[in-house]
Amino acid sequence: MKKLKLGVLGIDHGHIYDMLGEMLNLGCTCDYWWTKEETNNNKSFQDKFPFLSKVEDKMKIIEDDTIDMILISSIPKDRANLAILAMQNGKDIMVDKPGCTTLEQLDQIKSVVKKHRRIWSVNFSERFQVPAVAKAEDLVNSGVIGKVIQTIGTGPHRQGNYARPDWFYDRESYGGILTDIGSHQVHQFLIFTGSTTAKINHALVQNSSMPEKKGFQDFGEINLTGDSGHGYIRLDWFTPDALPTWGDGRLFILGEKGYIELRKYTDIAKKSSGDHLFYANNTEVKYIDCTNIKLPYFSNLISDVLNRTETATSQKITFLSMELALQAQRIAENDQ
Repeated sequence: MKKLKLGVLGIDHGHIYDMLGEMLNLGCTCDYWWTKEETNNNKSFQDKFPFLSKVEDKMKIIEDDTIDMILISSIPKDRANLAILAMQNGKDIMVDKPGCTTLEQLDQIKSVVKKHRRIWSVNFSERFQVPAVAKAEDLVNSGVIGKVIQTIGTGPHRQGNYARPDWFYDRESYGGILTDIGSHQVHQFLIFTGSTTAKINHALVQNSSMPEKKGFQDFGEINLTGDSGHGYIRLDWFTPDALPTWGDGRLFILGEKGYIELRKYTDIAKKSSGDHLFYANNTEVKYIDCTNIKLPYFSNLISDVLNRTETATSQKITFLSMELALQAQRIAENDQ
């Protein structure tokens, strides 16, 4: 089987380490990377991937006909233009979330995907890189809790994980809290309810902790209704320092015959490890340690690039995930 050759554009967010690392572990190759300017990640990226060469001109990667897929983790506002340019040159894309920061960018991406028949995959890592979520998908698909009625997703984060760059506090650069970390939760709502359309009923953003950073948003929420279920999403940057991880992310899935709770990254005051799944239905109550559950996203995406399929996730759902997050962001800011 052909091995995919990758290129990297932008290492401004640390998600690039897992994006590239997982693909290399599955046999992909990569020679070059580019980033717009020096970042805090440059040295650590070079230390982790010393066999890669940094290029000064991104076009060396974009115009390289031997490269099949480009991974993008630049400043969020720049991701759309990089993806568009790469797709116009025959490349498929895996981009860190958010895949874009405006509805106008999303419309341009849709047009280029259609015209050039490219794959534009947003790495929603809170689904694709969490074994407990993969297990929950299997359980839901097997009917353990019946038809899903509602999801409640929480995405708490800690501001002080590391020294944040200036763009982290610039609204235009990161796209807003609902666009950025909210897109994770919107995507999971669509996957677990099976909704193919949805309406934003309520959206809110605020900055209560850092008034000197005018573009920062430390809290957000979304209420939405799909054609096959309901959803509530809460996001924040208030993870306390004592918690042994960057955030106590959880997902609650309510079905007609039971419910599932995921404690993705920690089980507070019990276990500092993550990937805990609990469910109850009409016949049993059960706990599952999901640590060793396999993650299918990266191998499925490789197969999709080689076979022009949609096994990692559908392109339509990827578009809709970003569209709803962007719509919620716009509604929240227009209401202020």
